[in-house]
Amino acid sequence: MTFSNRITEMLGVEIPIVQAPMGWIARSRLASAVSNAGALGIIETSSGELDQIREEIIKMRALTDKPFGVNIAQAFVRDPNIVEFVIEQGVKFVTTSAGNPERYTQHLKSAGLTVFHVVPSLAAALKAVECGVDGLVVEGGEGGGFKNPREVSTMVLLPLVRSQVDVPIIAAGGFADGKSMAAAFALGAEGIQMGTRMMSSAESPVHQNWKDAVVSAKETDTVFLNRDHSPALRALRTMRTSRLEKSPEVNAMQAFGDAQSLYFGGDMEAAIPLSGQVCGRIDAVRPVGEVISEVRQEFFEVVGQLASRYL
Repeated sequence: MTFSNRITEMLGVEIPIVQAPMGWIARSRLASAVSNAGALGIIETSSGELDQIREEIIKMRALTDKPFGVNIAQAFVRDPNIVEFVIEQGVKFVTTSAGNPERYTQHLKSAGLTVFHVVPSLAAALKAVECGVDGLVVEGGEGGGFKNPREVSTMVLLPLVRSQVDVPIIAAGGFADGKSMAAAFALGAEGIQMGTRMMSSAESPVHQNWKDAVVSAKETDTVFLNRDHSPALRALRTMRTSRLEKSPEVNAMQAFGDAQSLYFGGDMEAAIPLSGQVCGRIDAVRPVGEVISEVRQEFFEVVGQLASRYL
């Protein structure tokens, strides 16, 4: 069985799954594996390393002939030329996040790009639609990474946003398999985004120690930091993050640590290891293609079982 909806048509993909734009992680090695598997790989800009990002996009052209996108994380990319940079790369799909959708949407759309904005609340969704975005990434608070300090779970946020807007929605936060994808579609999404599942995949560039920590984590093994600051963060529980959890007066972003030593050196206490609660459902490090294929198969199995049981 095949997917056919607004997301597959807009993105030009076989499977409406998008890989999250994780800083330093969402680069050509991972993104090309996702695109080659029939889903949509995304290249990040939140690292701020635009020279390297340009090289990663060039690598993507050599690694895949399938569609891919780029994320513009406004809070972390201060270069005013970021939009022209993305347009010049010939990218056709962009997600914007961590900022005002009014800032870049029309410029990107006038250049022929499809633009989705990441939203953590109904108010943010309504504003993005008013600004003319083509679609939304609706991100629940159980997801990893940078969050709204007043988080709302996907189970509540997704159907709420769907009830108020008609644009295509990609659901983010808590997705790792076909069952959760089917649930997202039942709640109004036409695609899902996976972050922690992709970060812990075989093609992810992060150190094996971080992947192993995700595999061994329980569903209760994340912490929500910076509730009184911005941005908030969801991360794996470590000694560092446990200390920060008990010290809410400390801005976790200022105490983030040495990301490179964590991401690529494997020192789990060197920085904050961002992760979603779905870590508790990930039990192995597996190739991206295998993960996406199984998500697809299980999605249709679950939908078929529900239809035969209840219709």
